[in-house]
Amino acid sequence: MRLLAIDTATEYCSAAFSNGMEQCSYGEEAPQQHANLILPMVQKTLTTANTSLAELEGIVIGAGPGSFTGVRIAAGIGQGLAFSQNLPVVGVSSLQALAQQAYRKQGATHVIAAIDARMGEVYFGAYELVQGLMQPLTKDLVGAPEQMVLPAQKAAAQWHCVGTGFVTYPALIEWLGQSAQGPTPHLVAIAEVRFPHAQDMLAIGRALFSAGAGVAAEQFDVHYVRNEVTWQKLPGRT
Repeated sequence: MRLLAIDTATEYCSAAFSNGMEQCSYGEEAPQQHANLILPMVQKTLTTANTSLAELEGIVIGAGPGSFTGVRIAAGIGQGLAFSQNLPVVGVSSLQALAQQAYRKQGATHVIAAIDARMGEVYFGAYELVQGLMQPLTKDLVGAPEQMVLPAQKAAAQWHCVGTGFVTYPALIEWLGQSAQGPTPHLVAIAEVRFPHAQDMLAIGRALFSAGAGVAAEQFDVHYVRNEVTWQKLPGRT
């Protein structure tokens, strides 16, 4: 299946293509520039892959959580591209993509993903590797970092910790260790995995399409986690 993935949910903007055998991707950390960057990045990705929008079979959209504005940019662009070619779409969690990246880069099998959610909170999720794909052990959450806990049903010996939540709140690792039930597990921060990347959404998206989860563009919905009614935009933040 020839898939395009796009993500703008965090400070990192990215696009990726895969036909199941070959893959190419581009990304850039460029806060507040995503609206200008994502379409040229999509075109560059498709050109490098020697393919076109008309040849795609589906689009994978980074559905959040993340910046309210960023999540909407990917959703709007992804829906627009899909609608123009009558393509199905699926959404992939930013946190799940972070966990998948930890597996790709470090071979991690148990991952805690945390994204800085501003306002003294983090987006948080726990994941376990199952047949090459990171699967959620908990629902994606949002809350104060000191309130986050390791999943009680999974006493893994080692957790890899990824995302900007651990950069903004370094004590999050200590708090998680204290929350463990039973022996304290080994928690390892992977500093190089800070932002989700469209590249890691492709494998997850492919599995979702195979499971029949694709929907029409107009049926796609984002994954804010934090209720949009309670969203408060901070000065200089998106």
